[in-house]
Amino acid sequence: MRILTVEEARAFDRWARLDLGIPSLVLMENAALAVADALAERWPAARRVTLLCGPGNNGADGLAVARQLATRSYDVRPILLRFGHPLSDDAAVQRLVLDRLGIEVEEWSDADVAERGGGLDGEVTVDALFGVGLTRPLEGAAAQLVRRLGELHDVLAIDLPSGLDGDCQGPVGPAVRAVLTVTFVAPKPALVLAPACDFAGEVVVADLGVPFAPGGGPGALHLLVGAELASALAPRPADAHKGGFGHVLLVAGSAGMTGAMVLAARAAVVAGAGLTTVALPRSLSPELAAGCPEAMSVLLSENTEGGLTDEAGDELLAAAAARSVVAVGPGLGRHPATEAAVRRLALATDRPLVLDADGLNPFALRLEELAGRSGPTVLTPHPGELARLLGREIAEIQADRLAAAREAARRARAVVALKGRGTVIAEPDGEAWVNTTGNAGMASGGSGDVLTGIVAARLAQQETPEFATCLSVHLHGLAGDLAAERLGGPAVPASELLQSLDDAFARLGEG
Repeated sequence: MRILTVEEARAFDRWARLDLGIPSLVLMENAALAVADALAERWPAARRVTLLCGPGNNGADGLAVARQLATRSYDVRPILLRFGHPLSDDAAVQRLVLDRLGIEVEEWSDADVAERGGGLDGEVTVDALFGVGLTRPLEGAAAQLVRRLGELHDVLAIDLPSGLDGDCQGPVGPAVRAVLTVTFVAPKPALVLAPACDFAGEVVVADLGVPFAPGGGPGALHLLVGAELASALAPRPADAHKGGFGHVLLVAGSAGMTGAMVLAARAAVVAGAGLTTVALPRSLSPELAAGCPEAMSVLLSENTEGGLTDEAGDELLAAAAARSVVAVGPGLGRHPATEAAVRRLALATDRPLVLDADGLNPFALRLEELAGRSGPTVLTPHPGELARLLGREIAEIQADRLAAAREAARRARAVVALKGRGTVIAEPDGEAWVNTTGNAGMASGGSGDVLTGIVAARLAQQETPEFATCLSVHLHGLAGDLAAERLGGPAVPASELLQSLDDAFARLGEG
């Protein structure tokens, strides 16, 4: 599903009005009908609705909704607030229609907000104050009213909760916290990126009676939707053979961190790799055999300090040459000799490469080196790892996750999955996706190792790097959601993700 920036949404509106010839009032009528339907579905017993309408076209939508609700026998109380601005042409028309119908519209001045702002007595309150056009913090009476709305429990926002900038992942000042937001044509970035999305509540995407072709390409932003991923997920043929699903080489494990190695290997097996081989320090072979008997092994030379030896680089390159995909990092450790072997492997192999955890650290402040690889690259950092790669503070990464993922993807010429709430997947040309699955219980050790194995397995089955990464991230989060439902506790251990991964594939297959 496409996510439209504010300017892209405005361009769609201009196209519908100017190129197709659909009057703005017709588009507004379709929007009002969608809002009225959503309100009735969310609050079936409510009959009294207060509508706070600003002077622009978002307020015009609110006035149109008041009329639609009145025709359905709701007790409506439209309140118009100009905040020192003239009414837009469409708002003036909607106001005139209500006047002619005898539906009273209260007009509040800034002083009225201070005196009467506590008198919002509807069972549902509709926020139609500012919409997507806001780019600076609200002040004065507008801020006061928005703070008052924040004290109410049943608020429906039209297009975007007031106080949010449609393009930003965080509120720009005081903002309405809605239970339900009805937006049009496509979600806006603020509705899907945290923490701004927390203010939106449930989001309904309504059409305006105009077909919308989502499109893609450089710079486009998308929301990952399970049904769309499922439609592109090819079923296995009846005569399937393990040789047809690729061979993953997982470079992982060090003393004290064998669990990460086992989790990643098991995830590759469950996610469909035909064969999985783990390249690991020689002394760890018994742990792999006990934890993942399905995996084969390549035993690497190790030194007495817990790192790999210089010979390990040659051993890894030879192993990679005989496999379909290479994944590096889970539990590998940060010994200098190990990092040297990882760098040599990553830059020399032409196989599709997944780097996570300790596989990323050798490229801190050296992302551009990966751009010269002859094979595709997928990076799966958490915010701390991406901060090291880019030489930034974690807070800076988190303040604009989309921009950070896009920058890393461009500099490394790689697909980058910035993990965390609303994982962002970015391509080098700026096209990006925001994931919708997953939960806070997955913030536990080993979760990222499971994702590494899934991505490697999907790449081994010859899926494109961007689709393999999007599918893996979505499945990983869905498995976490199913595990959370099953367990009911505060955390989802990584081993439980594996238990739910088959169910996640089945759920996705159902569309």
